[in-house]
Amino acid sequence: MSRRLIAVTALVIAAATLTACSGSSTPASTSGGGESSASSDFGLVKDGTLTVATEGTYRPFSFHGDGGSGDLTGFDVEIIQAVADKLGLEVTFQETQWDAIFAGLDAGRFDVIANQVSINEDREKKYLFSEPYTVSPGVIVVADDDDSISSFADLDGKTTAQSLTSNWNDLAKESGAKVEAVEGWAQAVELLRQGRVDATINDKLTFLDYEKTNSPSGLKIAAETEDAGKQAFVFTKDKKALVEAVDGALDELRADGTLAEISDKYFGEDVTK
Repeated sequence: MSRRLIAVTALVIAAATLTACSGSSTPASTSGGGESSASSDFGLVKDGTLTVATEGTYRPFSFHGDGGSGDLTGFDVEIIQAVADKLGLEVTFQETQWDAIFAGLDAGRFDVIANQVSINEDREKKYLFSEPYTVSPGVIVVADDDDSISSFADLDGKTTAQSLTSNWNDLAKESGAKVEAVEGWAQAVELLRQGRVDATINDKLTFLDYEKTNSPSGLKIAAETEDAGKQAFVFTKDKKALVEAVDGALDELRADGTLAEISDKYFGEDVTK
């Protein structure tokens, strides 16, 4: 074989090798539960895994079934799991006390908080929020045979059971009600069922959860606030790409009925819009 032929042959082989190497460097796309090809752009604590902070003791949003000994479950847990599935990410939950949950997010221990965090102006200054996945007004709860209260104006002169540290206590007083101090929802309901107070004001989700697990409760919603609280997933400011992806997943889950299905399971109605 001539030197020229040998040289040409070597060039052809080299070119073919370069072409093969170039083709193999293109990442394969994945879908349906595999690692998302875009996950590296999300700045995740662990690539391919969504690390989620949640309390694990906040029924019905994040808790352990079977009296506390079962697997982690709940409304927020199921929704963030469905979001991760849409994004092709695995999920790791880190159960964290509420008092430490934002500090952990700031320290980069997890990617997102899924724990019924309400959107407010102060938090928006420091964090990014997803689209709301829970929308819940305040409600007046009365005995189901009481038709004397149908608006907040009707609370004037009535007695309500409220925790003194809650914003619902402020609303009751603004409405002209006399307030019987209680430690929480359970005590307020007990006084209401005993006829010792006329009403109690609380978040609608709290009532729906109670009604779902204690029906027939003998109670009803008499009126709702015009404004509703909105809860969403929380991220640090550098997670814009992840937030956009989560919002897209929530849109798909809303459109295909998944959010409504999870909501109905826990609350008996759709509280996600």
